[in-house]
Formats: sequence, C-alpha cells, structure tokens
Amino acid sequence: MTRKTARSSRKSGLPPGTLLHVGKERTEKVRITVIDYDKDNLEEREIESIAECEGYKTKPSVTWINVDGVHDASVVEQLGACYGLHPLLMEDILNTTQRPKAEESEDRVFIVLKMLYVRGQDKKIDAEQVSLVLGPNYVLTFQEQRGDVFETIRERLRSAGGRVRRRGADYLAYSIIDAIVDNYFLILEGIGDTVEELEEEVVDDPERRTLSKIYALKRELISLRRAVWPLREVVSVLERSESPLFDQSTFVYLRDVYDHTIQVIDTIEVNREVVSGMVDVYLSSISNRMNDVMKVLTIIATIFIPLTFVAGIYGMNFEYMPELSWPPAYFVVWGVMIAIATTMVVYFRKKHWF
Repeated sequence: MTRKTARSSRKSGLPPGTLLHVGKERTEKVRITVIDYDKDNLEEREIESIAECEGYKTKPSVTWINVDGVHDASVVEQLGACYGLHPLLMEDILNTTQRPKAEESEDRVFIVLKMLYVRGQDKKIDAEQVSLVLGPNYVLTFQEQRGDVFETIRERLRSAGGRVRRRGADYLAYSIIDAIVDNYFLILEGIGDTVEELEEEVVDDPERRTLSKIYALKRELISLRRAVWPLREVVSVLERSESPLFDQSTFVYLRDVYDHTIQVIDTIEVNREVVSGMVDVYLSSISNRMNDVMKVLTIIATIFIPLTFVAGIYGMNFEYMPELSWPPAYFVVWGVMIAIATTMVVYFRKKHWF
C-alpha cells in the first residue's frame, strides 16, 4: 500500500468534517503571508500567528492570505475558525487528492485547482493542489508547499498602476486561476518538444529504451489530463455563477480563462493521440529494421546456394571425375563460381532488391 493510500484509509469511519491531512507527508514549517491592498495602499508581510489575521477581517481593503503547507491541520483549523469556514470545506482543503471543483455558498466560493511544476533533471511533471476561498473582501489560498506561479500577480500588486489594485477580491481570484492556467501552456510547450524528439527517435533510430520513454510520456499526459480536464467544468461554473461575490465585469475575464482551458485540453488530447500512435510507429520501425536484416540474410543465402551446389558436386568422393585430372580445373571452377555470384548480384541490384 502506498503512503497516500495509507493516509487516506485513516479517515475511514471518522465523522464528516474531521480535520486530517491526506497526502504526502511533510515536515517543513508552515508559512503564512498576507498581502492587504487597495487602490492607494499595499501591505505585504509574513505572519507567525493566525491571530494576526483578525485585524484584516474588518478592513475595507482586499486581503490575500496565502498558506504554504496544509500538512499542519491546526493552522487550517485556526484560519478557518477566523473566517468562519465550514468544517467540510476545511476537510477538503486538507485532502490533497481532491478533484478540481468549484462550490458556492451564500458568502463565499470554494475552488480546488491543480498547479503543475516541472521538477528535477528528468523533467517530470508534478501536480500540487491549490485550494482557494473567495470571500467579500478576501481571498484565502492553501498550497501543499512553498513555491508557486503567482509571482507575477504579486508584482502587479506591488505596482500602484496595476489593474488588480483597482479591482475587488473576485478579480484577484480570477488572476490566481488565470496564472495557474497560463502555466499549463508552459508545461505543454515542454511536452511538445519532448513529443517531437521522440517522433524523430522513433522514425530514425528506435531502441528498446524508446518504448519506455513513450510509455512514460503517455503516463504523464494521462496525469495531466486528469488534472486539467475537470477545470473546464470549474471555470464554466464560475462563468455562470450568480454569486454576488463576482462583479459583472469579471465574467468577461472568466470567459477568457474558459477559452484558454479548452485550448489546453485540446492540446493535451492531440499530444495523447500522437503519443499513442508512436507505439504503432515504433513497432513498424522495428519490423522494418527486422525485414531489412532478413532481406540481407536472404540475399546472402541465395547467392551461396548455387555456389554450395557446385562445391557439393566436386566434394563427392567418386573415384573417377574427369575434371579432377585436368590441371586448370581448380581455377575454372573458381571462375564459374565467381561468375555465378556476380551475375546474381547484378540481377538483384537491377531488381532493386538491395
């Protein structure tokens, strides 16, 4: 049983709303950062205690609280109590095996997304769950670990002229979703380059490890599809939302994210079809290579069949063979055999058999 499965099994039989982390075990310290802003002011800092968030609840400005690390259930519980989150919602935040989804209530919107990274020298794709809670004047984001794709949003917030500074929390939530979706295109560009390299390798010089690469890439595309495919439904729900938390002007941007999501899904499907077809191309290349080898061996064997026949005749142990007493016989036989071989080679080349 895997570690993740073992952690999931611990929730069996527990009451709904039990706060228990499900996912990869981590030990690093949880980091909480706060960005509070309006049109004219910006405050950005890292806090040590959830109690420091109390002061932002009553402020008219927009507050973005980001939690790096959901393995500490007490942090999620305290922040959820501060903002009045439902226990079932906090349970979903702690369960990092969630399918991307969007849920609406009267005073908040809860969104689960998958943020993708390319990690290590082997360039494997790693998915991290990001949970987002949108409130009237706040956005809460929960990540599994430090490091994200939101630095461009932070830079826009630090810039006094940025549009996000003049808009509400709903626009900030859109910007976070948009940053995650835009990062998918970077991942797909890397996958596209890998697909092109594999296509050349499959056609030009397929090896046994080539098949392993194909299946590894196919598994990555399946994982990527599993992470991205539900996102279409998520953005569609937000686009048709009647929640008062969304300003009408924000729906235009959400429709743009929906278009990007469709484009990402179409690109994934095209790559999946190409990679699936690579297996057939690989088998055909291997078969063609084997056919070429067999053709060469067949031609060599065909050339030596008449030579073996001649050598077999003069290898018989008869007492009387007239040619054996003829002095030039040895050289004549050699000449006949060379003539036969040369004639057959010329004939095969004329037929373009090799």
